[in-house]
Amino acid sequence: MKFELGRCLLNERLMESGKSAEWLAKNLRYKPERIYDFIENKRVMPLKIAISIADSIGCDVRALYELIPSDNAIKGEKW
Repeated sequence: MKFELGRCLLNERLMESGKSAEWLAKNLRYKPERIYDFIENKRVMPLKIAISIADSIGCDVRALYELIPSDNAIKGEKW
């Protein structure tokens, strides 16, 4: 099944973990502005960064974004 990314759920995952965006930025050695860009959907997290973020806050990487099933998938498509 194909998915499209919905809104970023990083802020929700941070609140659940009791961590702040500033803590995450410091922990991963990123500028806080970059973390806020992810939270505000100004940037999409590259997979490598998403994995590091998920590991840092203790969540599954797929929990960082809303995942929307794509209606554009071709029926009967085989790989």
